[in-house]
Amino acid sequence: MTRPVRRATVFAVLGTLSLAVPLFGPSVGVALAGLVLAGAFVVTDGPLFDVLAYPGDYEDGRLYGLLTFVLAAVALGLVAVASSMSVAIFVGTVFLVAYGNLAEQLVRSRRPDGEVLQATVFTLAAAVAAVAAQSITWWIEGAAIEPMLPSALFLAASGALLAALLRDILLLYDDPIVMLSVGVLLWLLSELEPALGAVEIAVALAVTIALGYVSYALETASIAGMLTGVLLGLVTIVLGGYGWFVVLIAFFAIGGLSTKFRYDRKEELGVAEDNDGARGSGNVLGNAAVALAAVLGYAASSVSLLPAGLEAELFLFAFTGSIATAMSDTLSSEIGSIYDRPRLITTFEPVEPGTDGGITWQGEIAGLLGAAVVAAISLVLFPEVEALGAAIIVVAGFVGMTVDSLLGATLEGSVLGNQGVNFLATLSGAIVCALLVLSFAVLG
Repeated sequence: MTRPVRRATVFAVLGTLSLAVPLFGPSVGVALAGLVLAGAFVVTDGPLFDVLAYPGDYEDGRLYGLLTFVLAAVALGLVAVASSMSVAIFVGTVFLVAYGNLAEQLVRSRRPDGEVLQATVFTLAAAVAAVAAQSITWWIEGAAIEPMLPSALFLAASGALLAALLRDILLLYDDPIVMLSVGVLLWLLSELEPALGAVEIAVALAVTIALGYVSYALETASIAGMLTGVLLGLVTIVLGGYGWFVVLIAFFAIGGLSTKFRYDRKEELGVAEDNDGARGSGNVLGNAAVALAAVLGYAASSVSLLPAGLEAELFLFAFTGSIATAMSDTLSSEIGSIYDRPRLITTFEPVEPGTDGGITWQGEIAGLLGAAVVAAISLVLFPEVEALGAAIIVVAGFVGMTVDSLLGATLEGSVLGNQGVNFLATLSGAIVCALLVLSFAVLG
């Protein structure tokens, strides 16, 4: 057994102690955490230190990894006790991180170069551990388990995907950050009761994982981009529905393929995406964060502030408007960039290919067609989107694409990065789409 596996095993055992909270109450849980923290300060060398220490702990002779792990668990537990977060979510989060890490370290010891396998095993083990922990907690509390399983499965899968993503982006021993981030996400999602049953959620998870792996295999997404896309897809299906997911996946599929369009020519011009065109997590989130917020808003929407059904409808149009913008901008950039004579959108002066804010008429047409694709899909899938709604989605996509170009010509590089520009552009498309729908509803 390698040292990382031994360390992960001890951390998993310590994570299991979180069950003391539902078994004996918060005071016993805090006392156990205090004992572990005291031990972490006392043990500064020797065999036990070697088992528990991360590489960076040796410099100061202090078990910082253990200390931060326990403190993160204590902080999350205190939040659960003092707020609406359930104890089951707290225990499930600790199990998710601890046992997911153990499973990954076991695979890593045998396949150190199998990054996809490691991420897959972590995600599966973390999800299983989270479901088991939530079920055990409900059993201890005397609650019925079966009615809560769909929610447990959704939360476990979402938390495992987020944890895998963060671990890919951060260092492997940043588990405290992962634990707190996952706990907060699951707390938020737990307030939004999924309408699907356990089987439907399992199917949704299978669909999103399969499509995510295809995107990675086709080299249109990195590992982090794949995990981000799967997480976004799962949340979209469960909280929005399969229609919302089709719109989202259409963007990922068409946008990813457009990145590969005449890639050799883009490399010659110096405008090709890095990493052979594979989209990373930043790119995925920059284009889809507003859409995700719209899905969450839709799930949490109340009809008490606006005419019946209108608030939920506005979130739907905000979603489609943001995706139309992302599609328009991606196609405009990926297709328009292969032409030699772009012009700066603010002055219409000729600029070099790849210049931020540079546009071509071919790119503008491609962008309009991209928005029209999103509008057509929405028209077919959503009864709320009639002919007028489809036209509004196209307009919103074009406006958002134009905002992206304007920001690129004025603020990108000095104030904003590329992902910030993408986020603000999709936000503008979402706002324009929702406001136009609201205006016509009021006038009509």
